[in-house]
Amino acid sequence: MSALYSPFKSLPNFRDVGVFVNDAVGSRYLSPGRLYRAARPDEASSEDRQRLLKDYSLKSIIDLRTKTEHIEQAQKRDARIKASAAVPQSNDDVAEPLKIPGVTYHEINFNGSAFSRMLISKLSWWETFRLIYLMAFGYRLDGIKVLSPHMESSGLVGLATESVDVCTKEMKQVFDVLADEENWPVMVHCTQGKDRTGLIIMMMLFLLDVDLAAIEKDYLLSEPELEAEKPGRIKEMASVGLSEKFVCCSPEIVRSVHTHIETKYGGVEPYLESTGVTKEMMDSVRRILRAS
Repeated sequence: MSALYSPFKSLPNFRDVGVFVNDAVGSRYLSPGRLYRAARPDEASSEDRQRLLKDYSLKSIIDLRTKTEHIEQAQKRDARIKASAAVPQSNDDVAEPLKIPGVTYHEINFNGSAFSRMLISKLSWWETFRLIYLMAFGYRLDGIKVLSPHMESSGLVGLATESVDVCTKEMKQVFDVLADEENWPVMVHCTQGKDRTGLIIMMMLFLLDVDLAAIEKDYLLSEPELEAEKPGRIKEMASVGLSEKFVCCSPEIVRSVHTHIETKYGGVEPYLESTGVTKEMMDSVRRILRAS
């Protein structure tokens, strides 16, 4: 396997978006050292956490994960702590809190209630009853299996365009953070830093008129960056009734999302305005990210 782009040993799928885009377009178009994307940083080592603060001057993290994902990550950490008794040399890393001290966290469940309602609207009355029953009694994975045929039918492209349409409150919350220069440099992440993170990064790069080919390269880079996790993720997807395609990066997604926004809303600016993002906020993001 080829060398990974991420400079971190314990933080998958990390990159400086400005540096990557500048390399992709062959000119200094964005300011480097401002916008980062990654997978979850919860398992980052002490050394890598310190590098985020000292070498990358990280001030804020936008965490797009669900409550369930946070719970699962905390459970994994507890398991590591129990295991560390047999591996004393790893105690420092295991004892680290999930959150990095000195960094401001903005937890925005991007696929929140509106996204859930959209998925439930696809169900038959019997599927809806079964979903409610399973969730009420704590059978979360079985509940997701009720939704999975409809997610499978939509695919990554369909779910991304549907997220654009329904996750408007969450999109505004993200831009509330991004529009405040005091929050920068910012790192955006979800669990793998691929789909929800990819959509947010796309939206910012659309706003800055970055060449679509460069945006595609940035999005598609997540697949090789996450190759080591792929076997485990395939098993996780299969456990909830989803296929391997949900672990991959769809080559059509960037242009499909862009076309959807252009066709339905008339462009990224009218779309963002429809979510409550003001022109002043958009101008602020542009000012922060564009190379001077």
